Amino acid sequence: MKEKTKVITTHVPHLLAKKLDHFSQTLERSRGWIVKQAIRNWVELQEEQYRMTVEGLEEVDSGHLIDHKDVRSWVQSLGSKDPVEPPTI
Repeated sequence: MKEKTKVITTHVPHLLAKKLDHFSQTLERSRGWIVKQAIRNWVELQEEQYRMTVEGLEEVDSGHLIDHKDVRSWVQSLGSKDPVEPPTI
């Protein structure tokens, strides 16, 4: 069964459109295919960032935190002769 689609129209700067046309020819793919791939990748990235944000907030709510002073001490020791181990929960 073919997936339902919806047409979305947008304006893009000429230079971006020119680059899109170049890749369309190089890849032997339509502009639509490239744009669809780009949107899919962007949406997947946003979903993953949202999931990780929610996960992080749940960790904070459950008290799984590292004290800022411990993180700062670790960062300041990086590159020194005696770096400290990264802090853990």
